[in-house]
Amino acid sequence: MKKTKAHVFRCSSCSREEPKWLGRCPECGEWNTLVETAVSAVSTRYTKNSLPPQSFPLSSVDPQGGKRISSGIEELDQVLGGGIMKQSAILLGGEPGIGKSTLLLQTAAAARTQGRILYISGEESAGQVRMRADRIGAGSLDRIELCCTGRMEDILVILHAAKPVLVMADSAQTLHTDEAGPAPGTINQMKFCAYELISWVKEHDAALFLAAHVTKDGLISGPKTLEHMVDTVLYFDQGNSSDAGNTGCRFLRAVKNRFGSVDEIGIFSMDDKGLAVVEDPSLLFLVRREGNIPAGIATAAVLEGSRSLLVELQALTVPAKGSISRVFSGSIETNRVSRVAASLEKHLGLRLSDQDLYVNVAGGIRINEVGIELALAAALYSAKTGLPLPAMTAIAGELSLAGEVLPVRRRPVREKTAAGLGYVLFTSEDLKSAVKGLFGK
Repeated sequence: MKKTKAHVFRCSSCSREEPKWLGRCPECGEWNTLVETAVSAVSTRYTKNSLPPQSFPLSSVDPQGGKRISSGIEELDQVLGGGIMKQSAILLGGEPGIGKSTLLLQTAAAARTQGRILYISGEESAGQVRMRADRIGAGSLDRIELCCTGRMEDILVILHAAKPVLVMADSAQTLHTDEAGPAPGTINQMKFCAYELISWVKEHDAALFLAAHVTKDGLISGPKTLEHMVDTVLYFDQGNSSDAGNTGCRFLRAVKNRFGSVDEIGIFSMDDKGLAVVEDPSLLFLVRREGNIPAGIATAAVLEGSRSLLVELQALTVPAKGSISRVFSGSIETNRVSRVAASLEKHLGLRLSDQDLYVNVAGGIRINEVGIELALAAALYSAKTGLPLPAMTAIAGELSLAGEVLPVRRRPVREKTAAGLGYVLFTSEDLKSAVKGLFGK
């Protein structure tokens, strides 16, 4: 095919192309980022001897063509939907110090039986990586190849030589190539380098883990395009554990997963030997007390993906300091708390509009499941009236604006979890009878 060469000025920050040099990029507003770049324009006309790309019927594709490999970590496999899918790219984001590098190294050590693994470290030296591997007890490291560079030209050479089945890149912000500009960490660098790694693993039947930094708002730093390019986006966070005094608890969630559900959650604990899988998560979110429980405390039976958990819900109501009441809730969406409070005020005559509402979940886990609404209503009722709930009672139910308690999904699973911890699951079909039944009034 006929090729012609041309020169354009490409922004090293956002990849915008201009026919002539400009001091400031019109797209991103950065100064002195337009760099002259040679590009190749390929003619779209085919000669007599060349064959154009051809399509194929969807029915000819093998539905079982996708293969999964085990990461060796049960919680991670559950969040991914059953294991690591071959030819897939997984983006892992989290705050500094949350344990992203530890999780990647432990995954590399646990999955080394699947084949050769390449660990790319652009942030740490070889000695630092080895010290972490020894600290977490990674065992035999013969099948883990280490590459301490962020230069894509060197990484591609190593990839073709090692041919790993699993690639760990820590992190996306340290990858850079001469073709995308001199400075690493720019939007153009991240998109270009991520595309190169994703293309390689898809062509060579491998899988990619790509760690990424997050902004102060908790979102993955860099272009949003990066999340569209990968198959799975995982967030590794600590929830509100610092508020609950459980600073060693870590939660792994999927916000995008082309090969599984995004409702699953992985729970880990962090200690001096790295991350450990929590065997019984319910014990993390329950507070064992002797005697009667205080007012404002309710135990909710909730679902997190395929897992059923018992969590302690804590509520506090105090007179509002100003003319407008406020809701303080880091574990449950504030709009949900306000809606439940409005239902209590409308259908039970319990005045909460002049109260500041404080809601917390023990252990710091964030709950988005609708089955927590009845337990939330009971906790708010208990906090306002001072009447404690009976001990060893778990509650599950969804509230409607009409004051009804709707059935919850997978009730047998919730009952089994509650019974295993000595609790009795309480549900009802009407909000008023539910609250009166709980308080014996």
